Amino acid sequence: MGLINSMRTSASALMAQRLRMDVIANNVANVNSTRGENGLPYRRQSVVFRAQGAGSSFGDLLGRATGSGKPAGVEVAKIHQDTSAPRKVQDPTHPDADAEGYVYLPNIDVTTEMTDLVGASRAYQASVTVINATKAIAQSALDIGRR
Repeated sequence: MGLINSMRTSASALMAQRLRMDVIANNVANVNSTRGENGLPYRRQSVVFRAQGAGSSFGDLLGRATGSGKPAGVEVAKIHQDTSAPRKVQDPTHPDADAEGYVYLPNIDVTTEMTDLVGASRAYQASVTVINATKAIAQSALDIGRR
């Protein structure tokens, strides 16, 4: 893999993990949102990744096998919306309570979200480390050429 392809792969990972962190932050911000634009409680979202340019044609497979294909990387396949039932909490004084006094809150666990955030942050840091190592390799190659 060339230096430029290595940078492209790491850059795609940086963009994907940044979006993942944004989605996690959105989930945490809406942990108590009882009513969204559609009148229903907020739904937890998660990011689904896939390999970038992961085609299954013969040309794509041959290119990957010989190392002459498109550079590897990651891309966001979709942002998945959780379909689990919202939490049901008894609070008759809440303005969004139903006739029985229940309020429906998003099914978001802050501990899970923070754990996912740490994982996304570590993956982001790893990609930055790869970019810095690639830059150091390129600089060393330029220094060899000057001697």
